[in-house]
Amino acid sequence: ARAKATSIQIDPANITPEQLQQFQQAQSQLSGALSRLLVTVERYPELKANQNFRDLQAQLEGTENRIKVARDRYNEAVAAYNRSVRRFPGNFFAMVFGFDQKAMFEAQEGAENAPEVQFDFN
Repeated sequence: ARAKATSIQIDPANITPEQLQQFQQAQSQLSGALSRLLVTVERYPELKANQNFRDLQAQLEGTENRIKVARDRYNEAVAAYNRSVRRFPGNFFAMVFGFDQKAMFEAQEGAENAPEVQFDFN
């Protein structure tokens, strides 16, 4: 999931709704995978006792936090951009140069629900 999420390259100057949708899907998949892993860890206390796994868990939580911060910053930038293309004089330039409003990042429905994951250690 991480490799897929980081493989999508977006040029902010030429972003299309399709590129944004691909990016959102990849980020949602990564976030879902991280959430599933953390939920699974809660079910297996022997994993939590391992120092390497605790380090990995801290890194994953940090990654998830960075993703959230990036999403929030993206939405703030899109909101500011959209305001500028709606208000004068920005709306005049937007009309002349064909600048359209951009879509905000929205998580897919059900992304907050972690599916059940089981590890078989036998």
